[in-house]
Order: sequence, then C-alpha cells, then structure tokens
Amino acid sequence: MSHRESIPPHPASSLRISPLSEPWSHRVQLDDGRVLWLRPIAPADAEPIRQVFPLLSSEEIRLRFLHPIKEMTSQMAQRLTHIDPLSQFALVLAEPLPPGEALVGAVARLAIDADTRHAEFAILVSRFLAGRGLGRLLMKRLVVWARQHALDSIYGDVLDENLPMLSLAETLGFRREHLADEPGLVRVRLDLRPEAGR
Repeated sequence: MSHRESIPPHPASSLRISPLSEPWSHRVQLDDGRVLWLRPIAPADAEPIRQVFPLLSSEEIRLRFLHPIKEMTSQMAQRLTHIDPLSQFALVLAEPLPPGEALVGAVARLAIDADTRHAEFAILVSRFLAGRGLGRLLMKRLVVWARQHALDSIYGDVLDENLPMLSLAETLGFRREHLADEPGLVRVRLDLRPEAGR
C-alpha cells in the first residue's frame, strides 16, 4: 500500500479517512464530526505537545512511558519532535492547523535499533480521542513504514495491565515475548520478514 492511498478503516470503526497532498498525511473525520490531520511530526509540534502533556492523566503517562513523569521538559519535546529520518518515523494526530498552532492528540513513533533491522514502537492516544480506532490506525501506518524500509520486525514493551494495547497488538498479528528481567512488562513483536507469513 502506498502512503498516499486511502487507509481502509477497521470494520468496527466509523472513521472517514482521505489522503492529503503531503506524503504520509491524511484527513481523518471522527464519528462525532471532529476532523484531525494525521501527518508526520514536525519540530514545531514541540511546544504544543508540551502544552497538552499536563492534560494527560497520570495513568495515561504511566501506561505510555512505563513509569511516572511529572512534566514534559523542553529537551524531551525537542527529542520527540526532531527525528532522524533514516532511523526514526513519527506521526501525530492533530487539529487541522499548521504545526506549531495545532494541538496534538496522539503520537506514534518507530525507532530502529542501532545496527539491526528491528524497530521499537510507541503510541499514545489521549483519553479525549480514545476508543475510536485511532491506535489501530496509527499502528497500521507504522507497519507500512517498517515494511517499506525492509525491517525484520517491530516491537514494543507494554505493561501487562494495558489490556487495550495488548489486545490491539494481538489482532494485528503481534506475538508476545516473555521478559524475564522485567516483571509486569510484556514485549509484543510483529515479524515482518516475507517468510513469516508463509
């Protein structure tokens, strides 16, 4: 699938998705009529992401970062929004405004491990947008990018109590791996090698 093609929604989702002119960018209309832009993260998103961070619940932060974080510092926001296009990929779901002006409601990213063909994913969808199939939408976009870059797998570490993420991963074909040194964590991995689907 080309990144410019329309994205088929999940059967249970009522998202309406259509491509925009920029690569990896789509217009997403929610079932309540709200419109978001799915697009690559931009350096100008740093301050809006910092502004939204205090709106996240402590539980949302813990499930995404795996431990409590009191604030999103400028340095953290800069690292999140300034990516290396050769080894990282990140998307946001944001208001249909230019980067720097738009509030960001969800972030998804991949980072390729050094000297490997494996990448770690991370997804955060705020509770204001939860339950609408946006996590699935973001994960499928990450998988498309990973396949286009001939990666062997993508993986993520998930708290074992984060049942929505574990369920999403399972429905998309991820398998669970035991982490002996990390009690309470589950690693989910999607094998992308051609022979894996045979």
